[in-house]
Amino acid sequence: MPVQEPNTHRPRVIVVSGGTDGMGRALTLARAERGDQVVALGSNPAKGRQLVAEAERIGAADRVRFLQADLSSVEATRRAVREITGRHEAVDALCLFANRQSPKRATTSEGLERTFALYYLSRYLLGHELTPLLRRSSAPVIVNVAGVGVTKGAVHWDDLQLERKYHLVTAQLQAGRANDLLGVAYASQADNPVRYVLYHPGFTKSGDLSPLPAAARLAIRVLGAFAARPVEQSIAPLHGLIDNPPSVPLTAIDRGTSLPLTLRTLDPANAQRLAKATEKLLDALPTAPA
Repeated sequence: MPVQEPNTHRPRVIVVSGGTDGMGRALTLARAERGDQVVALGSNPAKGRQLVAEAERIGAADRVRFLQADLSSVEATRRAVREITGRHEAVDALCLFANRQSPKRATTSEGLERTFALYYLSRYLLGHELTPLLRRSSAPVIVNVAGVGVTKGAVHWDDLQLERKYHLVTAQLQAGRANDLLGVAYASQADNPVRYVLYHPGFTKSGDLSPLPAAARLAIRVLGAFAARPVEQSIAPLHGLIDNPPSVPLTAIDRGTSLPLTLRTLDPANAQRLAKATEKLLDALPTAPA
């Protein structure tokens, strides 16, 4: 990964999805402590209150705003975008962490498979619909924290909602590969000043394990005690990416290593195919009143 040059910190406006858990929470508090205004999106109001209380403890309560939003809902995500747009003239960085594992297939109120909706669609919507505010920044960047560099899994073109063969791992890998393609398609837009970073932190002691069976939670915690990276270590490179975004439209980083954009998981044709499929899917949803 290119070394980021030191930069005198200027206060930024940062939006963090999944901002009440794990890496998202750690980044929210770290950026607020540095003087940034941070909007943390999350679905759990109790965790939101805990986040604000911690921000107050470190003297940054006036710089953290919790915005409750069920990001697995298209309409709730768009409502969050409208609230952010109503309060801020510009956004400097959008950091995407929100994800939640689902052992059994579940659908949202809009009929979408929940993992696909939360892990991929919310990131698509936040990135595209906050673009007008990002364009007003002098150095805008989107950081999509997923699994770039992983080549397992695939986008199931004939069954994006995994109605036929759902499995937790299948759903997570599909959404991960979809996020890879999301970055490729977003960065390919003409005259787009917003830099896009696909970032894979590696196995990290982060996230909410409560949806998993007890045995799976125990196994992950035991493995994490020996192999997982601390949250602070995983988010450390993000500060440089936010303060000094890359000069190129798309950057892919896997655990500190810059990846070639020629990876088969970053195929431009597939990126455009997914973008069109996503637009078609969203167009087919009922439109709620603004």
